[in-house]
Amino acid sequence: MTDLQNAVVLVTGANGGLGTEFVRQALERGATRVYATARNPRDWADERVVPLALDVTDEASIAAVAAAASDTTVLVNNAGAASGSSMLAAPLDEVRALFETNVFGPLAVAQAFAPVLAANGGGALVDIHSALSWHAGGNAYSATKAALWSITNSLRLELAGRDTQVVGAHLGYTDTPMTAHLDVPKSNPVDIVRAIYDGLEAGDHEVLADDTSVSVKSALSGSLEALYPQLAAS
Repeated sequence: MTDLQNAVVLVTGANGGLGTEFVRQALERGATRVYATARNPRDWADERVVPLALDVTDEASIAAVAAAASDTTVLVNNAGAASGSSMLAAPLDEVRALFETNVFGPLAVAQAFAPVLAANGGGALVDIHSALSWHAGGNAYSATKAALWSITNSLRLELAGRDTQVVGAHLGYTDTPMTAHLDVPKSNPVDIVRAIYDGLEAGDHEVLADDTSVSVKSALSGSLEALYPQLAAS
């Protein structure tokens, strides 16, 4: 388990709805410093928050942040992009770009910070997945989340020998600017981040942060027709 009291936390994608809440609640739980990273970092008006520029698709940018934030003990891999791009209709360059941000970006950040966390006692890596890791939406976004889920499972095994806790967090629609255009029920980001940090501090390997994630994961043992009713109708 990882205690956030006196921790040094780095959050990627800190300007977003979830990222902002990860920063806020880390401080609330006693973190002494939070590195709030984004492509265009903003001023947080809090001396405990250190804004850093980070492009997760740029190896030089990642290396610079790893050097600047060498006291990090908890890494929250939250940065990502949303897209409804069809796997068949979207140009491959568009699909590749989404994988660069949502899959290879978090992996590159994890590679850069694994030795940092180990040097600081092990600490923790938190990867933000989605209920769509387990339920294809017929688009590239769900494919990226499925890939990141698999990567996190591998990282968990590799980092166990370095005493690094790896948490995979799953969630459904959450009320953030990224989902503002969707007319669907959404969870409050306050509740989602609280559940994830609770799981981190309890020593969990995986957090199902809402009912949607619980429901989708429980359906994996059933038939494909139950998970995808459109198959039965076709």
